[in-house]
Amino acid sequence: MLSLHARLLLAASLVLAGFIGTTGLALDTAFRNSAETALQQRLQSSIYALLAAADEDSNGRMIPPQTLPEPRFSKPDSGLYAVITQNTGAVLWQSKSLTGREPGTTSLQQPGQRQFRPLQTGELQLYSLDFGVAWEDYSGNEALYTFTVAEDRAGFQAEVDSFRSTLWRWLGGMALVLLLAQGAILSWGLRPLRTVTRDLQDIQQGRSERLKGRYPKELNGLTSSLNTLIDHSAAVQTRYRNSLDDLAHSLKTPLAILQSSEATAPDEPELIREQVERMDEIISHQLQRAAVSGRATLAGPVTVSTVVERLARTLDKVYRDKQVSIQLELDPDATFNGDETYLTEIMGNLLEDACKYCRKAVRVTVSQPPSGQGVAITIEDDGPGIAPQQVDAVLQRGTRMDESVPGQGIGLSMASEVISMYGGELAFDSSTLGGTLLRIHFSTPA
Repeated sequence: MLSLHARLLLAASLVLAGFIGTTGLALDTAFRNSAETALQQRLQSSIYALLAAADEDSNGRMIPPQTLPEPRFSKPDSGLYAVITQNTGAVLWQSKSLTGREPGTTSLQQPGQRQFRPLQTGELQLYSLDFGVAWEDYSGNEALYTFTVAEDRAGFQAEVDSFRSTLWRWLGGMALVLLLAQGAILSWGLRPLRTVTRDLQDIQQGRSERLKGRYPKELNGLTSSLNTLIDHSAAVQTRYRNSLDDLAHSLKTPLAILQSSEATAPDEPELIREQVERMDEIISHQLQRAAVSGRATLAGPVTVSTVVERLARTLDKVYRDKQVSIQLELDPDATFNGDETYLTEIMGNLLEDACKYCRKAVRVTVSQPPSGQGVAITIEDDGPGIAPQQVDAVLQRGTRMDESVPGQGIGLSMASEVISMYGGELAFDSSTLGGTLLRIHFSTPA
């Protein structure tokens, strides 16, 4: 396929060629019609001059003009010719410019009628005008005549050709200038795309980490999406490294137990099986986290209420003995623009923590912000709450606020990582229920 520059230049050139061609044809036709009208008016003026120069005899009958108003009528082959024909078809008079030539066919006209037409007489190509005249003598008798004046077509054609040549030279020059201007404008207009290409090459070659240039607003959506993908890729790599670090750290204790059991209790298969199962669970958990982190961000919208309701039903069964009341206030139109697994991981960890640390009540609210962009989620409980100075600590991996409650202390940090990967915000506050309020906001991607 052609480049954008070539495609736009080709399209603009075709449009320009069509416009220039149509304009040229229109102007050429208009000038030709105008020239024909002017020629017809000149021939009509010559007929009036012949009528004015005609005389009459003693009975009032017409005598052809003796003194011609136009010198070219008296010069042979001058290019201007005149013939007076009677209504019987007989030629009454012809100008000296027709000496040695046939006058050609006259189209007889009724008095007051006229006809403008091309005329071929011998090798001459003419434009002629036939005009009908009624001449009344003193007795009241009318004699009908047709005055014909013809002019050589060469002069008319030379005038048209001269105009046409000038016209197309100017239009061709204008077309060339406009094409050069279009090329320059397109090159200037598409420069931001070339800038984006160079910036992407810098990222590919390691000279830059993100698209940092100033781009036109039409490219802001593209560059923002590319930066989102770049940030996502970097976050995925970070999560893979963290997952491997967590995996290595988590395997240290079971491996140490196995190594010590080999020396102190070689005949304890139950201990060995227990540690192997624990290692298998750790590996499966970390691999699942790494797989979730590697999924694409460009997924379709997910209805948040569906995911929350499903998790609420599951947690209601898990914490049935505790008799936790989970209150849901859900906007059915609120959507999360991403992978459903991400949303499930976030809400699963946060809702489980809320049910785990609450006394009896948990409330989940899902809504759209007033701007209509993104989704806002709040999770509240009536537990002991989290002091502001403890927020940074609970977001660290492995940190647990209550050691008496089972868990590994990584659920909140995992949820925070996923929220950050999607450009969301996680905030802590106090709930009207008496415990902690978690506020999550995702904005709609550009």
